[in-house]
Amino acid sequence: MRDPVAHRAVVTPDRPALIRAADGRHWTYQLLDDHVSAMAGQLATAGVGVGDRLGVFTESTVGTVVLVHAAMRLGAVFVPIGETLTEREARDRLTRVDLDAVACTGVTRPRATAAVDSLPLYTVEEPSDTTVNDATPGRTATESVAGDSAPVQHHEWSLADPLCVLFTSGTTGAPKPVSLTAGNVFSSAVASAFRLGLDPADRWLVTLSLHHMGGLAPLYRSALYGTTVVLRAGFDAAGVVADLERHDVTLVSLVPTMLRRMLADHDALADSLRVVLLGGAPASETLIERCHERSVPVYPTYGMTEAASQVTTATPALTREQPGTVGRPLFGTTVTIVDEDDRPVGQGDAGEIVVSGPTITPGYLIDDGRETPFGPHGFHTGDVGRLDETGSLTVLGRLDDLIVTGGENVDPGEVTAVLTEHPAVAAAAVIGLDDDEWGERVAALVAAESDADSLDDESVRAFIQERLAGFKRPKTVGYVKKLPRTVSGTVDRDAVRDRLLADGHEL
Repeated sequence: MRDPVAHRAVVTPDRPALIRAADGRHWTYQLLDDHVSAMAGQLATAGVGVGDRLGVFTESTVGTVVLVHAAMRLGAVFVPIGETLTEREARDRLTRVDLDAVACTGVTRPRATAAVDSLPLYTVEEPSDTTVNDATPGRTATESVAGDSAPVQHHEWSLADPLCVLFTSGTTGAPKPVSLTAGNVFSSAVASAFRLGLDPADRWLVTLSLHHMGGLAPLYRSALYGTTVVLRAGFDAAGVVADLERHDVTLVSLVPTMLRRMLADHDALADSLRVVLLGGAPASETLIERCHERSVPVYPTYGMTEAASQVTTATPALTREQPGTVGRPLFGTTVTIVDEDDRPVGQGDAGEIVVSGPTITPGYLIDDGRETPFGPHGFHTGDVGRLDETGSLTVLGRLDDLIVTGGENVDPGEVTAVLTEHPAVAAAAVIGLDDDEWGERVAALVAAESDADSLDDESVRAFIQERLAGFKRPKTVGYVKKLPRTVSGTVDRDAVRDRLLADGHEL
């Protein structure tokens, strides 16, 4: 099979494929196909081909959308790096995947240049809203390839072909590169449509970053469905509320923090909305109830990168009947709750959530020596939950100490390692504290090398600013001479939590 944009350019050429929220400019499927062909040809001329891994260090722009589909047209593997990462974090990810080339924008180019050693580096610009024949040569191209591009032989995809590689924060420090096949992503699109419904006039507002599955999945899905993506660069509550109304949006993906902010100042959202897909972090029953009161069609979902997005999704009706649920498994997906010996537990009993089905990754790209996440019942998520008599899932927490803040995963070990690089820090303990705004906030108890008074917030803030993305930086910090420890010498996390709640202060 060929890429879905090529198919849509034949069967629905005049249907809108993409709308830029900022100015309302739109691209039909025929026009998007023209730009995809141009970029694919120019990348091919530069040597990017079937099976090559294309690292993508770009913001959420129309040029990035074109790049997503151009990579697919070539048969290349799309590998988003994360545009908000520091040079240090980007280099770490780049070294964990065997890339063949890297794409960036003018904004991210300085960090990409610093992070990339010998790989070819391309700068992607925004496409025009005119036809390719009328556009300035090279406007959709990488800067290293000017002028006309060579004709491209469309890659014929099989379901087993690797389509993209996405990074997910694990529980042991280093981000894990997750390989997703065309079959994983296409199966997810089909299952999602079965649960959420499908209307040819659908418009999906994308405000999540395109290096997350939550932002990337609607690009693939909308092209398959022949519907429209409304692309927004970044999030602010008032702006998103306005865009929903202005562009007659029918679907939007949000994390709970986003939705909470939107509803704080608005009694209702656009009448055109039929789905608010809410995931990335647990949603409080208070937030769900607020949605019901204001007729917001909320669909709480449980998903992960390794499952190409959704695993279970609850309908608004189900959330009224069963508060706290994230719904039943999607079509083709099986959820099993197991004990520590990998045996299924009884109905209603808690255990680890294990998932199987056609959306599940074939595996990680690297072998870090840890036990395989796959068992006889499928992929071990590391999450704890229970299934009720109707098959609906409730997620109870994590088996480990992963912090989920505003829909982003933060590994405490990574933050601890950065803090202890500070010359005046002897040790640090990092935990998640409950937060009404973010779900959890990153918190750190820091032991000074000599005396707690030798450290101050300004010094710590300046140090971590250069080394950690914003969502990973501790928002609450406490300073001590020694970390509290158990009799066995390990950090007493309960005591750390108590100390931070009592004496911690905001950075």
